[in-house]
Amino acid sequence: MRAKEQPGPIEARSTPSAPVVELADEARPLLMVDIDGVISLFGTPLTGVAGERPREGTFHSIDGMPHFLSSIAAAHLLALAPLFELVWASGWEERANEHLPHLLGLPAALPFLRFARSPGRANAHWKLEAIDTYAAGRPLAWIDDAFNDACHAWAEERAAATLLVRTEPEQGLTTREAQELTRWAQALQAGR
Repeated sequence: MRAKEQPGPIEARSTPSAPVVELADEARPLLMVDIDGVISLFGTPLTGVAGERPREGTFHSIDGMPHFLSSIAAAHLLALAPLFELVWASGWEERANEHLPHLLGLPAALPFLRFARSPGRANAHWKLEAIDTYAAGRPLAWIDDAFNDACHAWAEERAAATLLVRTEPEQGLTTREAQELTRWAQALQAGR
């Protein structure tokens, strides 16, 4: 995870009880949201490994493929929505809006990115051009399970505040990542 340094400290306190002021879309940073490995979990048994809590969510067949959709990740995205403009940054493209809002209670018709390259690679660099074009200089956080060196170099070079948040594909978006995103967005808002 890398973030551009921002003026002022990031609050370390828990934020669920803090009042949230919803800003207009253009005043909020973007949150680029991958799906596979963030909301759709994979990689280990989901029914509980010795010493671990079972994953919370449900299996769904989407375009003939089984997906375990995390209800925890969905709840975190809903909680982050007042702080960020959510944007699908996934090879699912428009299919995200066709399936996820009604399956997980997420906002309908979120913006989504289209990609020029096939998402069949095991890294995220194929997303950079579309994300950079859509962001157009706005601050952004990007949550994904597959960053590579090109992603980190791009984030470091951007003039606008940029945060990359990596998930573990078998856990997806958890409280740890949601709190990091909340602190970052609140620090940006405080610095305005």
